[in-house]
Amino acid sequence: MNEQALSRQIRPAAEADIPAILEVMAAAKAIMRADGNLHQWADGYPAAEHIAADIIRNGAFVIQDGKDISAYFAFLASPEPTYARIYGGAWLDDSLPYHVIHRIASKPDAHGIFRDIMQFAFRHDPNIRIDTHRDNRIMQHNILKHGFSYCGIILLANGDERLAYQRIDD
Repeated sequence: MNEQALSRQIRPAAEADIPAILEVMAAAKAIMRADGNLHQWADGYPAAEHIAADIIRNGAFVIQDGKDISAYFAFLASPEPTYARIYGGAWLDDSLPYHVIHRIASKPDAHGIFRDIMQFAFRHDPNIRIDTHRDNRIMQHNILKHGFSYCGIILLANGDERLAYQRIDD
């Protein structure tokens, strides 16, 4: 285990963390653009108000490596309004409560972030849903690598489509 993993902690985000979180978001956008994902997180999204809304819902989390914030994610309890309808498939189970993970972002030198988020998430809920942009190959790879099943397409409030996944642990 490397030194970074030993000093890593996940904690609730605070309003004072928003500037550092926005720096992480900018780094994540650069990674997406470099990988050919040119359309996800456009037009100023996610912005400070999205992070603030996650904080108000007690669903905003940062990953700290030592004193530095190296990643951010939202971990929100159901229901997720955009998940009410799914096209071209079905959820593995649509009757149980679940948590959704949104807005995963990390700095390029932070490794194992997705794994750490999944460990955190499944300690809190055995039923997790997640979605991503069709062009986000990095996220699709991580989602499938961590045992999620592709379920279909969901539409965001603005009409944009996202690939939707679910994993239920016993």
